[in-house]
Amino acid sequence: MTSGSAPVTAGRGTVAVSGASGLLGSALVPELERRGHRVLRLVRREPRPGADELAWSPERGLLEPHRIAGVDAIVHLAGENIAAGRWTEARKRAIRDSRVRGTRALVRSLSGVEPAPRVFACASAVGWYGPRGDEPLDESAPSGSGFLAGVVRDWEAAAGEAAGLGMRVVALRYGAVLDPRGGMLGRLLPLFRLGLGGPVGSGRQVISWVLSLDAARATVWAVDHDDASGPYNVTAPAAVTQREFARTLGRVLGRPAVLPTPAVVLRLAFGELADELLLGGQRVVPRRLLEAGFTFVEPELEGALRRALSRPAA
Repeated sequence: MTSGSAPVTAGRGTVAVSGASGLLGSALVPELERRGHRVLRLVRREPRPGADELAWSPERGLLEPHRIAGVDAIVHLAGENIAAGRWTEARKRAIRDSRVRGTRALVRSLSGVEPAPRVFACASAVGWYGPRGDEPLDESAPSGSGFLAGVVRDWEAAAGEAAGLGMRVVALRYGAVLDPRGGMLGRLLPLFRLGLGGPVGSGRQVISWVLSLDAARATVWAVDHDDASGPYNVTAPAAVTQREFARTLGRVLGRPAVLPTPAVVLRLAFGELADELLLGGQRVVPRRLLEAGFTFVEPELEGALRRALSRPAA
């Protein structure tokens, strides 16, 4: 990685992706390639010789920003896993810094790049809204309270700095991404397959979810549509309660799903994380995607779970 390295051979249709090996990135990369885009992975290690990779760091952004000149779009997905463990003060700093400081560093490293990417599409989250019960929340709803809401506000503000560099900025507020390789579904599957699954807390909390394929498709849509900018809720239209989710997953797996996990147990195990991620619901509505004509491959939970787990309906 020397300053004399040649620019990437790019052009319209080349999309640089951070977090390409993560849960959502693993679904996004093949969808971009299927749509005819070339994918340039932004990596935090030494790029492999001959690979479509460029180095970046959350502290410095792109290490050789001139090499991204001519790339059409950046999709920024990288960030610490918010559900990896109890939110200690150190963990909360890591979550915030990886998103806010990392995004700001990436954007600022693009200053002076000519031509700059047309699009900066940044991962965001329905955490913007905070725990809101059963209130329908579209993109016009104000930000809520809590740790995650504060992180997401600052995260979107950092991404918004790309507009000052002439880029179209999109904030993709993902719900719970359903994929058996990780995330909420990946964590629940071992318990449910043993017949030990069930709702958490009261079971009345609302889960706003999206199949990983549909999350990837919505992301590609945002990159490809020149009139897409600002926040988009990337959630299926049919949010469900915890009880409905457990019942449906049990039915798809052919296992009972009746063992509840009391709120007190979750709070003892996870502390603040339990109240924001597990016990506080959000009914998020993808109004802007639907109004723009975007269609979900799997708008209903049972179909999404069957597709994710490759289980046809009986």
